[in-house]
Amino acid sequence: MIDTNPAAQRRTTWTRWRIPAAMLLAMCIAGGLALYATRTAAKPKATAPSPSPAATVTVTNAIEAHWPVLLQATGAIAPWQEAIIGAQVAGVRLIELRANVGDRIRRGQLLARFDSDALKTDEARLDALWRQAEANQQRALQLKGSGSISEQDLLQYVTQAQVAKAQLQAVQLQLRYTDVLAPDDGIVSARNATLGAVSATGQELFRIIRQDRLEWRGELTAVQLAKITAGQRIGLALPDGSTATAKVRQTAPALDAQSRLGTVFADIDAGSRARAGMYAQGNVELAESVAIVVPAASVVVRDGRSYVIALTGTNQATERRAQVGRRRGDAVEILGGLRPGERVVVQGAGFLYEGDTVRVVPATPAPAASKERT
Repeated sequence: MIDTNPAAQRRTTWTRWRIPAAMLLAMCIAGGLALYATRTAAKPKATAPSPSPAATVTVTNAIEAHWPVLLQATGAIAPWQEAIIGAQVAGVRLIELRANVGDRIRRGQLLARFDSDALKTDEARLDALWRQAEANQQRALQLKGSGSISEQDLLQYVTQAQVAKAQLQAVQLQLRYTDVLAPDDGIVSARNATLGAVSATGQELFRIIRQDRLEWRGELTAVQLAKITAGQRIGLALPDGSTATAKVRQTAPALDAQSRLGTVFADIDAGSRARAGMYAQGNVELAESVAIVVPAASVVVRDGRSYVIALTGTNQATERRAQVGRRRGDAVEILGGLRPGERVVVQGAGFLYEGDTVRVVPATPAPAASKERT
């Protein structure tokens, strides 16, 4: 019997399609989930951004080198020996000057001349007196023993002749002194002579550096002085930036009672730009030892302390406390805190701090100096 109730028919129809609809809905949901999973798997995972480099720098490797152990001291440059040339006549006028400061002179060279006219007049007068006294002496000697002249008169004639001769020789000696001659080879370092001035005995006229020889008088402690021997070579750093070399001649036998420093005397080689009165630093090479060497530009000073910036394998900066030792040119020795072969920053080191990441570029060679047009 067929059920003609509408509500019953609707329940029958819903029951018939409910299962297939549920299955279709489940299939749609499963397909959507599969598509989402596929797209999610295909999309690349986002990575954390790498830190950007803090600076662009150049680097070098710390190297191991054999450097000499240097003994450093300071001291003055002075003449090896200085000669003072003074006036040996008094009351005469200076009429000629033939030398000035900086002139190189030879032994016996005429440097100045005093007026000799008055002395020549005295010479002529004393020469006449001496000749007369000499003649009187000869006549008295001829009468000796004849009884016509006493021994007292004879002695008087002889004495007068000797006095007249001595006076003549004194004036002749003063005449020789009117020509001022160089006592040795050298260079004139000072001139106090003034043309037209009337001289006084002992007045300084010229000062010369004998044989143009200079020496370095270094001041060393007792420990340093014990390491110095005659013949050692010393490198001098002059105030004008140039250099000179010297050879140790001798050391002082005693130390200064107040400063407790001893002096080493070293002859400076000819041809340098050293000048008397300069104050120079001397370096004495004693022995060689191994040194860890980096460019001086790698050393950064912060808060009174020295650092070098080393790089890790990922180009990250790490500060290393550095104690600077010896220096040679543009390189310095690092005492502790650094191993040979480690990379250190050269250009740009002063802008880096612990943990900064850098970009390394090759060092730019220095441009060649352009030639001057002639």
